Amino acid sequence: MLVVDTSNNSYFGKAILFIVLSIVVFLLCKQWLPERLFPDNVITTENIVVDSLMLNAISDTMDLEATKYSLGADSLQNSDIDEDIDPSLKADGYQNLKRFYEKLYQLEQTKSGKVRIAYFGDSMNDGDYIVQDIRSEFQQNYGGHGVGYVAISSLSAASRGSISHQVSNKDWIIQSFIKIKKPIRPFGIDGQVFFTRKSGAGVRYKAQSQAHSTLLYSPVLLFGCSNNKDASVTIRVDKDSVSTKNLHPAHKLNTLSLMSSDVKSLQVTFNNADSIPIYGFNFGDSTGVHVDNFSMRGNSGLPLSILSPALMNAFDRVLGYDLIILQYGANVLGYGSLNYNWYERNMITVVNNLHQCFPNADILIISTADKASKIEQEMKTDPAVLALAKAQKNYARKTGSGYINLYEAMGGNGSMVKWVDELRLANKDYTHFNASGSKKVAKLIYNQIDKGYQKYKQKDE
Repeated sequence: MLVVDTSNNSYFGKAILFIVLSIVVFLLCKQWLPERLFPDNVITTENIVVDSLMLNAISDTMDLEATKYSLGADSLQNSDIDEDIDPSLKADGYQNLKRFYEKLYQLEQTKSGKVRIAYFGDSMNDGDYIVQDIRSEFQQNYGGHGVGYVAISSLSAASRGSISHQVSNKDWIIQSFIKIKKPIRPFGIDGQVFFTRKSGAGVRYKAQSQAHSTLLYSPVLLFGCSNNKDASVTIRVDKDSVSTKNLHPAHKLNTLSLMSSDVKSLQVTFNNADSIPIYGFNFGDSTGVHVDNFSMRGNSGLPLSILSPALMNAFDRVLGYDLIILQYGANVLGYGSLNYNWYERNMITVVNNLHQCFPNADILIISTADKASKIEQEMKTDPAVLALAKAQKNYARKTGSGYINLYEAMGGNGSMVKWVDELRLANKDYTHFNASGSKKVAKLIYNQIDKGYQKYKQKDE
């Protein structure tokens, strides 16, 4: 007679039932548990891909567990990390922008020549937010037309309001310094390099109604070096005029003037160009101020350290930069730490590399904006904002850069909550500005730059 022992099966079944019931009870009770009982060391902001260099820097240089902070009611009041935070540019900050201000002064006096600004940022500047309004302010006051440099593709191509930008990414191999350290060919000035997957890959641009950018001014293609002698581009302008031009990729950086006139729309198709690194287009006239937006979601700023000085020198010879602006922070917050020494050290390396890349340009650091987190069931300024702003101020001073404290400029402690709940100027993630908020931030930043310029002129007179 066969006897079956069911005791083990019974015990196993009870164990499984216990685990399932425990999970159910945990999920039901989770909403009443302390907010930071189970902290997460990754950014949770939607649509953000964190760059690999920042993740490596954190893991290599800092012990997160040793610097964890708790979001308690007194976390801001008891913290000394906000001491000596500048509300705006100080005198040394003005002095550090002296070369830029001199170029601006010469433009203002002579009404001729060009001043160019490279604006590097993250998702705060996605879709040309903030930058497009700073560009408009400069061009309104000092002249200049056009949106400047535009890449073949970007995550915000479909939503950018300052220029209509259409591209089929499936036709392109896209490499970005957010994800790749060693590209097929060096990254372009915006941290990307593009290769066609097939003959016939193309891109379309159309000017929009934003002031001073109502046309595509003097379109120029920028591309890299290759032994390819068979490549060409087909150019369609305003759906009527069609022409073909050969590409001659003989140098580290090459340019091709597509039109001698300004146009409303432009379609460029690449033929037999698969081995040529394509970078982007420049749209701008020959005078006034031009501001290029080099924003990229997920960028902490650290990938700028791997831009090739040799190639950037070539870009600089073509475009001629007088000011480099760095606005980062959204992707650096949210790691449960008040220790930003690792970021300060690495950003010093970034700025030093940028000085090699653009030796004639001054550098301006814009601090993180305010960001709110839930503290004891109430949205308040995250203490990490103050710690990061201090680190940004420190590396600005140590590298001889200008500095604007955006956190203070927008109102300081609790300002993001006000901008979201009362003023309706920012999104419910309590991190990113909406269109109206971006315009206001652009005005704040421009006014700070102009404040320094007016002081510069007073000293010069």
